[in-house]
Amino acid sequence: MAIVVNLDVMMAKRKISLNELSVRVDLTLSNLSILKTGKAKAIRFSTLDSICKALNCQPGDILEYVSDVDETIV
Repeated sequence: MAIVVNLDVMMAKRKISLNELSVRVDLTLSNLSILKTGKAKAIRFSTLDSICKALNCQPGDILEYVSDVDETIV
């Protein structure tokens, strides 16, 4: 998939555990873990908003687009 989730990176930068983030954003550990490992198929804007508030970051700090196609310049 071309969207990479960097939640673990932001959590490490903010020195916050999955348990603490779970409490702050009112999500289950299971759902946060799915998001953290990049296995989520979707994320609600309200969830992204809560995570960004808790980690004091921007959505682009958590979600990143990486092209999965090798593009060559002709």
